[in-house]
Amino acid sequence: MDKISRLISEIRALDKKAMEEARRRQDSLTKPRGSLGQLESLSIQIAGIKGEARPKIHHKVIFTLASDHGVTKERVSAYPSEVTVQMVYNFLRGGAAINVLSRHIGGRVVIADLGVSSMIEAHPELKNKKVAMGTQNIAEGPAMSREEAIRAIESGIELVEEELLRGIDILGTGDMGIGNTTSSSAIAAVLTRTDVKKVTGRGTGLDEEGWRKKINVIQKAIKINQPDPDDPIDVLSKVGGFEIGGLVGVILAGAKNCIPVVIDGFISGAAALIATSLSPGVKSYLIASHQSAEPGHKIILRHLGLKPLLDLDLRLGEGTGAALGIFLVEASLKILNEMATFMEAGVSQGL
Repeated sequence: MDKISRLISEIRALDKKAMEEARRRQDSLTKPRGSLGQLESLSIQIAGIKGEARPKIHHKVIFTLASDHGVTKERVSAYPSEVTVQMVYNFLRGGAAINVLSRHIGGRVVIADLGVSSMIEAHPELKNKKVAMGTQNIAEGPAMSREEAIRAIESGIELVEEELLRGIDILGTGDMGIGNTTSSSAIAAVLTRTDVKKVTGRGTGLDEEGWRKKINVIQKAIKINQPDPDDPIDVLSKVGGFEIGGLVGVILAGAKNCIPVVIDGFISGAAALIATSLSPGVKSYLIASHQSAEPGHKIILRHLGLKPLLDLDLRLGEGTGAALGIFLVEASLKILNEMATFMEAGVSQGL
């Protein structure tokens, strides 16, 4: 916990001077003020995060973390838990949606095993940060120990620190883990103090009966484990997942290193809830890439005060939405840096 506390103490406020300079330039570009909406505010936010009036991004990195969930024993997912490890191999072969979209934006994907319940063959593109062979069944007891929760967060921090050597100008968060919408719903219910039914969706495609069973399992898990909403690590340990903990670390490390953090969907949102509960200043570094089809995601974003860039009914995870969000962030910076001012273009400026 000392490592996490030290890192949190080093997260600083955004650079107001850089933001003001970026705002002045946006207002001088050949367009009506504010006419590019979030593309303008995005570029100003990035200026504040990076402490540069005209920032640029070259190194785009998406962290896709994988882990299994013991709660799948309760049949809360339309897919078997074996899919987690199968999809990790798909990531490593470059055949998944996140691989395609990462190539599209010219980014790289960091694939990490935080707690897959199978042993994965060593691969040069796989980061082994396994905390345990999956979490325990939250319908019967805590998902993990407090020590394991801390270790998962520290593993996410380590992933960012290791990748800094290769360069990171912006990062996205992604996940893979059958059953993780169940854990995310539990986290969202506890930390936003919302009824379980309102934050629970159908995940990978449950029917009505499966959805109702999922709600019952989450309610049971919260009743049995009594996660403390004033202690985010307790919430993570009682009803979370290793990949969610890892994403908490990724988010915290991104903020500490003045890197914009583009969060993906529901699972990344649950991680953001925990990260911002640990360090409220992290909110300024977050960019919500999209509004997930999961009902709980809307509640999370509202709780965090974040406005999503896109609403495409995405519910895949992996970091796919984050990749699209990074594409828009880069577009916003190109507007800031490459668009002509009224003076440069010789265009008359309005009143």
